[in-house]
Amino acid sequence: MNKKIPLIEIKNLVKRFGNFTALNGVSLDVYPGEVHALLGDNGAGKSTLIKVLAGVHPATSGSIIIDGKEGKFTTPRQATDAGIGTVYQDLALNALTSVTRNFFLGREIKKGPGAFGIMQMKEMDNITIEEMAKIGINISDPTQAVGTMSGGQRQTLAIARAIYFGAKILILDEPTSALGQKQQMEVLKTIKRVQKLGHIAIILITHNEIHARLIADRYTFLSLGEVIGKGLAEELGGDDIKKLMAGGTEIGDLRDELGA
Repeated sequence: MNKKIPLIEIKNLVKRFGNFTALNGVSLDVYPGEVHALLGDNGAGKSTLIKVLAGVHPATSGSIIIDGKEGKFTTPRQATDAGIGTVYQDLALNALTSVTRNFFLGREIKKGPGAFGIMQMKEMDNITIEEMAKIGINISDPTQAVGTMSGGQRQTLAIARAIYFGAKILILDEPTSALGQKQQMEVLKTIKRVQKLGHIAIILITHNEIHARLIADRYTFLSLGEVIGKGLAEELGGDDIKKLMAGGTEIGDLRDELGA
């Protein structure tokens, strides 16, 4: 892992909606080949941070620096062009169409002029198989409907698609939510394989402490739009993580309050 130069640096990021401050001075950085877990309870600001990084919402102030260059994102296309790939919980996949068609969705390889170009399905099928295999999923039939794939395989498809189309910073939004235990492990293994590629920085947004502890190198904890803690995986124990995920409140205090 390159510990000298972060692939992405987020500095003092602020996002306001009218009088409401959703993010207040958030800072974090992520290195190539690193999984950086962003944890926090509902309402912590995780979703807003994702949307600012993905170009859905422009930041009110602060900076996003990628490869040493500051980016100003006012559209998702600008964020994508800068190398940010976001995989949302809903995956933006069409269950009724093929794996290949979903992989290239809107970016098909064509030969011929403009709208009259002929899609190169064989070439696209081969690319889909190769790119999925790189991160551990063997697809024997790329013409199969995405709806026939497991939830873990669909997550892998969305991740492989983002990487193929230039993502060097991969943002994963609750990638194991709504999956069974076996499928959750599929996704965690996929993330580890992406990490081992060595050149991609991964931001893992999750509320699952166990999954974060299994694969994350570093943690940043958010509460009410502010960073309340950071640390390396080897520095933080399970009790530290539980406390910070509870918004910095001692677990004992919470138990006392529940018993009151």
